Amino acid sequence: MADNYILRFLLEDLDIRGAYVHLGSAWQAMQADRGYPPVVSRLLGEMTATATLIGGNLKQAGRLSFQLSGHAALKSLILDCTQDLKIRGMARHAADIADAPLRELVGDGQLRLTLDNLQAELPYQSFVPLSGESIAEIFEHYLAQSEQQPSRLFLAANQNAAAGLFLQKLPTADERDPDGWTRIEHLASTVKDEELLTLRPEALLTRLFTEEDKRLFEPRSVSYHCPEDWEKVRSMLLQLGRTEVDSIIAEHGEVVIRDDICNRDYRFSPEDIAQLFDEAAPPKPTLH
Repeated sequence: MADNYILRFLLEDLDIRGAYVHLGSAWQAMQADRGYPPVVSRLLGEMTATATLIGGNLKQAGRLSFQLSGHAALKSLILDCTQDLKIRGMARHAADIADAPLRELVGDGQLRLTLDNLQAELPYQSFVPLSGESIAEIFEHYLAQSEQQPSRLFLAANQNAAAGLFLQKLPTADERDPDGWTRIEHLASTVKDEELLTLRPEALLTRLFTEEDKRLFEPRSVSYHCPEDWEKVRSMLLQLGRTEVDSIIAEHGEVVIRDDICNRDYRFSPEDIAQLFDEAAPPKPTLH
């Protein structure tokens, strides 16, 4: 098993389902050359693990996006996860950000969820209430409201890895064992960050739920996906028009398009721009 995966499981005798996600090299690639302070890295990692856990439930081709916008030291957390578990994301923050409670870091903020289903004409959007003192608590509240089933989420992240453990009580759980959910919640709450980040899922679940029968499903691979897209950028410049682009060249000597979420610049010299518009121009009519 690689170091980027999501593994779903079922506590069969209790009708409690769950999932475990671990992100290693994919998470490191998302942070490469960003220089995030530890608090930003931790919060972005927790959001990335959460987006992967929820995105893993997408049934149709599309993309799930989360955007946490703040008006204090933490300006934004942006995460995308596709149906085939390709992830990307970024954070914006004040230069002097320091560790503090999430509400203090975000201030008067909001969390927007967008589901871009390729089979739907328009994307679905909703706002996730910031009800809780952590990323985990916010999404526990959201999942309980949206799916009408109690859920628990345990998250951990550092510079090297991000991980999450998700548990959800199914409608028939009380019929199987009236005390089962309470017992599993208590056992899961003993998990330590280091265990989430370093233990293999089989070892983690055995450590937490020793006496429970566990059915583990096939793990699914997760990857960081931020490829270059020069054609998209060229198309955008053509839509701006020659006059507008030439004015940028005159002012700056080149055109630089910044792709923040992928941490990449697209640079065009005056010669590049001239060639771009010359090739896109319709052919001149031939005189006979």
